[in-house]
Amino acid sequence: MKEESTGLIIGISIGVVIGVVLAISALICFRYHRKRSQIGNSSSRRAATIPIRANGADSCTILSDSTLAPESPVRSGRNGMNFWIDGFKKTNMISASGILEYSYKDLQKATYNFTTLIGQGAFGLVYKAQMSTGETVAVKVLATNSKQGEKEFHTEVMLLGRLHHRNLVNLVGYCAEKGQHMLVYVYMSKGNLASHLYSEENGNLGWDLRVHIALDVARGLEYLHDGAVPPVIHRDIKSNNILLDQSMRARVADFGLSREEMVDKHAAIRGTFGYLDPEYISSGTFTKKSDVYSFGVLLFELIAGRNPQQGLMEYVELAAMNTEGKVGWEEIVDSKLEGKCDFQELNEVAALAYKCINRAPRKRPSMRDIVQVLTRILKSRHQRNHHHKNSLSETADEVAMDVDEAENKDSVTTDHHRRDESIDSTTDMYDL
Repeated sequence: MKEESTGLIIGISIGVVIGVVLAISALICFRYHRKRSQIGNSSSRRAATIPIRANGADSCTILSDSTLAPESPVRSGRNGMNFWIDGFKKTNMISASGILEYSYKDLQKATYNFTTLIGQGAFGLVYKAQMSTGETVAVKVLATNSKQGEKEFHTEVMLLGRLHHRNLVNLVGYCAEKGQHMLVYVYMSKGNLASHLYSEENGNLGWDLRVHIALDVARGLEYLHDGAVPPVIHRDIKSNNILLDQSMRARVADFGLSREEMVDKHAAIRGTFGYLDPEYISSGTFTKKSDVYSFGVLLFELIAGRNPQQGLMEYVELAAMNTEGKVGWEEIVDSKLEGKCDFQELNEVAALAYKCINRAPRKRPSMRDIVQVLTRILKSRHQRNHHHKNSLSETADEVAMDVDEAENKDSVTTDHHRRDESIDSTTDMYDL
């Protein structure tokens, strides 16, 4: 009887322990899922203080706003084609990217309570920040109440976490706290390319520098297309998205609309008016050649000093309408460059740009071809300058030789004159 009582007590004890363990496990799971749900919905509780999209040259226009476009994370998740899909929790993916996470308090302090505004784009506001380490950075704050902006935020973190090139902007870290999403970049002290092309404050951007900037951008895109695995299509190349450092070296920025090439390419049309590939607009299909078209527009922007919102492409097409089939692109050159650029180079760059904007994508060059052409143009310039310097040096040497010969002749004449004077004086002495 005593043994049966002991067994019963043991059985009840084991049952109670198992029940407690199950209850604790259930509670933990419930709180875990509840917390993840709160994280996923945090963006919907933001104060609407920052504009979602800005008009003008810096605007990023959404031509179609399908909530479930073929490129969307939900669709991609079903196809199993994309790494940054909603099937994975976004917080896990950001941690896996290796990018540093900053606290809201740190960035608030570094931006002096977000008072150091230096710019505004489609994503939101950009602030200059001085970190406690002494490093100067740029903090880009997600526009509030923007589901598309939140998606762009995760896209940038995931892509720039694995993409590293001297002509791509460097992502230092991010912040996803207090209902805010922020991106922290290396500070580019010279601002964006558009500010130098259209603002008198930054001075005139010379032709030589414009070609170097074009090559920097081309190298950045070449890396995205041919160096990244899988390849990446930027989808929003424009002068506002090209940043310049202290040495005026250019880097491609703003990867919010970028997509890996393996993702379904038939998508809702997104980008900036004037830079969009006509084939992309008509078919909804974006490819590497869509970036090439945008780059061609950027090249003409560098040449003409006007953007697509100022009728750039109409200007270009009028210049291209020549009955002889030959184009003298000098007529579209930026007035700031008149008489200050090499017209041979100008026509070579313009001819390259015109190939980039060909209506047929297959006839456009690849970014690798573009890099080779621009490199050759700059190499030819260097050789011409070197030859010119050698010619000047040779001319200087010839002048120096002529001066030496003249001085030698003067010296001989003087010596001869002195000898004559000496002879005359000697004769005079004898005459005396």
